Amino acid sequence: MKLISLIFFAIFSIATLQANELSNAYKKEFTFLKAQKNALEKRLKSERKTQANEVYKAKKEVQNKQDKFVSISKTLKNKEHEIEKANEHLRDKTSNTEIINSVIIQAKVSLDEYGIKIDENAVSKVDTLKKAFLSSQKLYETLSSVRNEYGKFYLLDGTIAHGELVKVGNIAAYGISTKASGALAPAGNGEYKLWNKLGSEASARALYNKETPKQLDIFVFENLDKDVEYREEKTLGDTIKGGGVIGYIILGLGAFGLLLLVLRVIFLIGAGTNVKQITAIVSSKLEVGKGEDAYEAIKDFKGSTARVIRATLRNIKRDREHIEDIVMENILNESSALDRFGSFILVLAAVAPLLGLLGTVTGMISTFDIITVHGTGDPKLLSGGISEALVTTMLGLVVAIPLLLLGNLLSGWASSIKDSMEQSALHVVNLYEKHNA
Repeated sequence: MKLISLIFFAIFSIATLQANELSNAYKKEFTFLKAQKNALEKRLKSERKTQANEVYKAKKEVQNKQDKFVSISKTLKNKEHEIEKANEHLRDKTSNTEIINSVIIQAKVSLDEYGIKIDENAVSKVDTLKKAFLSSQKLYETLSSVRNEYGKFYLLDGTIAHGELVKVGNIAAYGISTKASGALAPAGNGEYKLWNKLGSEASARALYNKETPKQLDIFVFENLDKDVEYREEKTLGDTIKGGGVIGYIILGLGAFGLLLLVLRVIFLIGAGTNVKQITAIVSSKLEVGKGEDAYEAIKDFKGSTARVIRATLRNIKRDREHIEDIVMENILNESSALDRFGSFILVLAAVAPLLGLLGTVTGMISTFDIITVHGTGDPKLLSGGISEALVTTMLGLVVAIPLLLLGNLLSGWASSIKDSMEQSALHVVNLYEKHNA
């Protein structure tokens, strides 16, 4: 038992000793850690203060940099603006130089043909421009006036005539010589030729004598480089020729239709001749009761009306319905002669504009074929097809309108003759019935 107590005591003593040692160790460690904590806190405080100072300095430096950057940016923009102005000024100088050079070149080219020399390589461009402007002003005053010069021009037969040239500015000229005088036209290469239109000699001599003509016959031209063709008066034959084959066909139909109109007029005149005279003769015989003598009285008369009245008198003693049928039958028989050529004339009037339209189509086809081969550079190449297209239409209308108008008028005339024949025949029947009732 004692042994156990000793063991327990020993263990307790050892445990107590170890606990004291552990407590002392902890205290030492705590003291050490606390000292380290205090040191770290001081160090942290110092570092924060240092860091705050550095941040402040950095912010201040950044602010200075930003201010400096803004200042530099403004300076840069000002410099760029100055550079842009300088470039614009340089461009203006360059453009003005190019314009001046261009004006000088144009002046040289324009004035060179009038014998005025301009030196485009001169050092002083201003002096060159002044010379060009002064020369142009003098030339303008010269060209805007009427002036007389000695020179030559070609006559209509190609011979050369020497004499006075009256130049009206730079747009017209007149020639006066012992051979011929009148308005001049360009002959090419700066030469003149006498214009073929008559009546300008008086204007030429009046201008030569510095007088104002009552009527100015003038030929205005642009320049003397290109030869101007003589103007020829276009005749009716030239116009018809422009219509081509179809144009001649239309004219042929028109002539044929005109012939039919003339024949139809002759037939209608013969058919309606002496209508009133025949009616008066027959009426006078019937009123005195001489119906048999009426037929003999008109036996020698010609025409549709006479034939219808004679047929009526031959059957005058029949009943009225039979007589009326005979009258209508004879009028129908005469209608074929009265209506002769009438329908055919109207057909020609309808066909003529269709042929004109056909000529228009063929002319346009010809024009487009020429355009396909030669292009549109020379209008003269296209004139043939266009002329055919327009002339055939015109000829078709010229033929159709008179044929249609006259054809309808003659048809109305024929209807009037038929009505007069019927009226005369019925009048004869009425008179016979009245005096033989």
